[in-house]
Amino acid sequence: MKGIFIAYDQAYNMEIADVLEKTGCRGMTMWHDISGRGSETGEPHLGNHAWPTMNNAILSFVPDEKVDGILAAVRAMDEETPALGLRAFVWNVEKSY
Repeated sequence: MKGIFIAYDQAYNMEIADVLEKTGCRGMTMWHDISGRGSETGEPHLGNHAWPTMNNAILSFVPDEKVDGILAAVRAMDEETPALGLRAFVWNVEKSY
């Protein structure tokens, strides 16, 4: 099992959740209106006068075999609109309850 954390511009709204749904991953936790700045490219999303946009994020725990499909879909979205900002990170899950 893997944990996938996806941070994205709020303009994507439910499109990221739809990626998980289409790959058969039902469970997720979503955060709305979070601020941040990417480490390499894109503009800050700080919710202030200078940088008014905000981010959302999703954390989902998925079977190992679903990870590559999810990452491919997320990468395709990011490549289509790179200025928006979209990143995914994968962690190993040691145990769950």
